[in-house]
Amino acid sequence: MSSKNPLYLLLAFSTIALLPIQAQTSSSKEIAVHAGRVIDVRSGKVTSDAYILIQGERIQAISTSAPPGDAVIDMSRYTIVPGLIDCHAHILSDPTTQTAGKYLMTSAPQATVRGVANLQVWLAHGFTALRDAGEEYPSYPQFALRDGVAKGLITGPRIVAAGSFVSVTGGHGDGDLLSPDKPGLEQPNTVDTVDDVSRIVRRDIKYGADWIKLMATGGVMDPISDYRVQELSDEQMARAVEVAHRAGRKVMAHAEGTIGIKAAIRAGVDSIEHGTMLDDEGAQMMAQRGTWLVPTLYCFQHDLETGLSKGRDPRSMAKGIDIVKEQGPAFRRALKYHLKIAYGVDDADVDESVSKEFGALVRGGMTPLEALQAATINGATLLSLDKDMGTIEPGKYADLVAVSGDPLTDITVMERVAWVMKSGSVVKPLAQ
Repeated sequence: MSSKNPLYLLLAFSTIALLPIQAQTSSSKEIAVHAGRVIDVRSGKVTSDAYILIQGERIQAISTSAPPGDAVIDMSRYTIVPGLIDCHAHILSDPTTQTAGKYLMTSAPQATVRGVANLQVWLAHGFTALRDAGEEYPSYPQFALRDGVAKGLITGPRIVAAGSFVSVTGGHGDGDLLSPDKPGLEQPNTVDTVDDVSRIVRRDIKYGADWIKLMATGGVMDPISDYRVQELSDEQMARAVEVAHRAGRKVMAHAEGTIGIKAAIRAGVDSIEHGTMLDDEGAQMMAQRGTWLVPTLYCFQHDLETGLSKGRDPRSMAKGIDIVKEQGPAFRRALKYHLKIAYGVDDADVDESVSKEFGALVRGGMTPLEALQAATINGATLLSLDKDMGTIEPGKYADLVAVSGDPLTDITVMERVAWVMKSGSVVKPLAQ
């Protein structure tokens, strides 16, 4: 990348700004974290008064005996859980506004600066990995942020990134909201034919997409689409899955209406996002095929509280009211059929919302352990990160989160993260 490129300069200045955090990185030094309690999220087993032995970036062992010679970080008053994973993030989101078309008033460099700031918020709440669920910018700033984190240029969670929103013209992912007498925007993510889908998916992959994001149905954020209506055709979704899977990429589908959910499942997508009107037949299909669900319960509830004050179109608000009524029964069906569920937030106001999904999942019918699993081992499995993340085990990254209290009896303690370690480096120290 040329040093004259604005994105290069942005990342360089971001690196300078974040040097104090980066400087805490350990290399091969051996340390131990003395935990009051360590939760095994696979089984729910709790080990008290444990030492997590770390060398460099990875966990070496878990012991109930103090190690000789190692530097010890005293977390004996806290419960330690694995680093958390948000499987439905939009890292370029602006928490100050929910105005439809805000993308039209924000440049890619401006959005990238916002993304750098947002990444620090995810880390502060204990999220050491996330999946970006697609962005509107055809220059793919999310890929630059992903690569910047991976190279150590900026500090943030590990990022698995989708590309653009593959949307029909005029659909939920069409960002051109200008009036028809204005010059049209170049929207490389909109499709009208099956061959258009191949082109967009291949473009996303060409520039670095880990996942492909399909807009199977309408949605809430835009004022014009109907979330109950299937937008991409069966043939278009099948083509997207064929091209993506052939290239070794997975596919996620924004799918809220019943018909569109089932069409996306039949097409072979790997995860359904939202699943707001999931019916029994759809849940059975997901169970049989092993399709994942990322329900994003809290974001719709939060929007009803704050949407109008942040510029949300009243038409979107009306849709949100209906969706909140639908999501409860749909989520209970997902639990009834024992679907594979991963944690996802999908809320622009990351600081306010990113940890509130835990409570929403438990209110919806999960146990606290199941909610923790959704945000740890389940998310890691969905994103193919489970060899390195998702549990506190030897060989995995030393991604640790400390909370006061017991999340297995009170899941809301996950909203008050006290300390965070990523790859053996403390990225959020205890408050003094």
